[in-house]
Amino acid sequence: MQIRAKSSLFLYVLWIVVFVVAPILLVLYYSMLDLNGEFTLSNYVNFFSASYMKMTLTSFWYAILITFFTLLFAYPTAYLLTKTKHKQLWLMLIIVPSWINLLLKTYAFIGIFGLYGPINAFLQVFGFEPKQILFTDFSFIFVAVYIFIPFMVLPIFNSLDKLDKTLIYAARDLGASGWTTFRRVILPLTMDGVKSGIQVTFIPALSLFMITRLIAGNKVITLGTAIEQQFLVAQNWGMGSTIAVFLIVIMVASMLFTGNRTRGGRVR
Repeated sequence: MQIRAKSSLFLYVLWIVVFVVAPILLVLYYSMLDLNGEFTLSNYVNFFSASYMKMTLTSFWYAILITFFTLLFAYPTAYLLTKTKHKQLWLMLIIVPSWINLLLKTYAFIGIFGLYGPINAFLQVFGFEPKQILFTDFSFIFVAVYIFIPFMVLPIFNSLDKLDKTLIYAARDLGASGWTTFRRVILPLTMDGVKSGIQVTFIPALSLFMITRLIAGNKVITLGTAIEQQFLVAQNWGMGSTIAVFLIVIMVASMLFTGNRTRGGRVR
């Protein structure tokens, strides 16, 4: 039994080293190379230029907006799911779209938001002229929120579903209003699910690049878009790797900030 446990641990460590540690070290290595393959730190100096700092702030801004609107729609949805009779079925119906290829969903929205799509056709019924919905901030944020909603709903739903209902009844018996019960009882006790949802939304939102090109028409430039351009267009692997290094640092900091803190052996 002990040998089997050691074997499982070895395979786990091997997996982490090969598929996590090694790629990160490889990215670090390439970030210190210039276009000629010579060692340099100029890539890191260039990252702190005005253009890249503006791009980083833009990425943060859009990631915050996407996370906020995703949470705004996901929390009430998860709460209503816990109140339905066939909640597991409804949850599955929300999750199923996440199984569809992201590129296919993106192209579907191109058709929906297009000048001759169903939205503009509906507006024309009421006498409105076709509007350019594609290649706007609205279309970019809308599609991103749609993509991330299942990932936000699931952890919040699990937290709400496991919530001890007697605590809610006790709060109402003690005279707490519905809003007070939510603010002082339900929300604090489901905060772990909210934090998990924020992690799986905010972190990928920082590195979006496909929908920035197809939905936003490259009008939205994020760190993910910059990495794609440096690797595939400029062929500057050093600068692309440098941006990736800072993106990893930002992601780790985000995880630490939204992670569960412990004090005295108890999760807070």
